[in-house]
Formats: sequence, structure tokens, C-alpha cells
Amino acid sequence: MFKPASLIATTAAAFAILAPTVAYADIPDPVRAMIDAALASGDEAKVRTVIEVARETNPDDAAEFDAILAEYEAELSLAAAEEEAANEEAIRSAGLFENWSGEGELGAFRSTGNSSNTGVTAGLALTREGIDWRHKLSGRADFQRSNGVTTREQFVARYEPNYKISERLFAFALAQYERDRFQGFSARYSISGGLGYDLIAEESVTLSLKAGPAWRRTERIGGETENNLAGLAEADFDWQLAENIAFTQDASAFIQSGSSTYISETGLQAGISDAFQVRLSYAIEHDTDPPAGAVETDTLSRVTLIYGF
Repeated sequence: MFKPASLIATTAAAFAILAPTVAYADIPDPVRAMIDAALASGDEAKVRTVIEVARETNPDDAAEFDAILAEYEAELSLAAAEEEAANEEAIRSAGLFENWSGEGELGAFRSTGNSSNTGVTAGLALTREGIDWRHKLSGRADFQRSNGVTTREQFVARYEPNYKISERLFAFALAQYERDRFQGFSARYSISGGLGYDLIAEESVTLSLKAGPAWRRTERIGGETENNLAGLAEADFDWQLAENIAFTQDASAFIQSGSSTYISETGLQAGISDAFQVRLSYAIEHDTDPPAGAVETDTLSRVTLIYGF
């Protein structure tokens, strides 16, 4: 995405051209030189400090200092507006494979329920932020094989586009695929759509809720196929506890006749470098009416290394 190399530096350069229009006549030469040096530095805090000190030590020239500061602030506002316009244009003109960010995850898991074992887990999450649209792609796989026998095999993939209706209200669609033979199904497809709302949107705390109707198709291991209308509700809570520590809580529910599904995942992430984080998570999945031979509740504990990009 295009961004000006330095907003303040650009402003300082522009101001250096415009500076002669400011009433410098009554300002002592040493003070003028000090202000010019601050402007040339491109450091906004330094500019404001120097002008404030100059005003206090030369009160008779306060009007001139106010004029310099007013013109400087006008240039800052103009540069900020130009940067915002350039960024918006860059987003609107970006290609399909541009402006994506995300994180990859790799680690180990421990499960209980329909299988009790330890294995490998991997995940990928991608997000593309637009002016009105946001696209999310994610996938996760848990796999374990012992003595030539697969004892854990779970795959989940989902795509979710969001459209911003207002600052906090959005519409969403969801397409999801799951495979978990140990829960009794070779494939489960879910399609949903509805409305969401960012209930909390603070810098350190966010809470997003969404709900809507859904359709689910479950293909059982024994060959039986079920199609159900359902209701979907999800909550996504993130809390930045400290600079490098974050708490997350995700919950979802597919409610339908037959077997409803409830999932809760609690996580704690700690940054170990600019790009890498360690995540501990604990997930509970409950199916109200599993197939014969399967238990209702699975739990999964994960320890993973996350790479952000």
C-alpha cells in the first residue's frame, strides 16, 4: 500500500517554502534560526516545544509565533488529508492478492473425548481490510498418527466476507467446511449470513457479536447424510492485557434440530519478538446428539508458535 515516506518531513519541506510568508520581521535572528532548525528536523514535538519556549522568552513577539504555529498546523492537516486520500485510493485500486495480512500457527495439541492423544496442529488466518469490505480466510488441521494408525484427523476451513453498514454494524456471510472422522462425520458444510455488531471497539479491548440463519449438511461416516436449517451465533473477544500479552475468547453455536454444536476456545498469547508469539489455548466442542459410539464433548489443548506477516 502506498504511503508518503514521512508525513512530518513532507510538511517540514513544504513549510520551508511557505515560511517567508509568515511575519518574521520582529523575531530576533537567533530565535528565527532555532525555529527554522526545528522545522527542518521534521519533529512535530520539537517544533511545538521550540515555539512555546520562544513565546515564553519573547512575549512581545507572541503574535508572530502564533502565526508560525498556525501555518505549521495547517500544513500538517493538509498533509494528513492527502495521506488519507492516497491510502484510500491505494486500497480501492489494489489487486485481488494485495493488502492481505495474517498469521501462521504451528505446534502441538492434547485431546480428550472421542480420542485421547497428542499430535501436531497447524493453522493459517488471513485478513484483507478494505474501505467497506473485510475478507477473512482461515484454516486449521490437527493430525496424529501412531504405529501406522491415524488417531486424530480434524480439518476446518472457513471464508467470511463482511460489509460495513456503519461504524460498528456490519453484514456477514460465512462458508465453512469441517472433517472429523472421530466425531463421526467425513464432511460437514455450513453456510450462514446475518448481522454483526462491534459492541466494544477500544484500543485494548474489542468484542464483536454476530448472528443469523444457517444451513448445514453433514455426511456421516456410515453414509447417512443430514441437511438442517440452523441458527448461528458467534462472539469474538480480544483483550490486550499488556504490550506483549493478549487474552482471547471465541465462542460459537450452531443450533438446530438434531445435533447442535457449541464451541468455546480460550487463548493466551505472549510476544517473544516482533514477528513471533507463543499461544496457549483450550477448546471445548460439544455436540448434543453425536452418532452412536461417539461422546458428546471433545476438548483440545494447544501450544503453538505464531508468525505474523
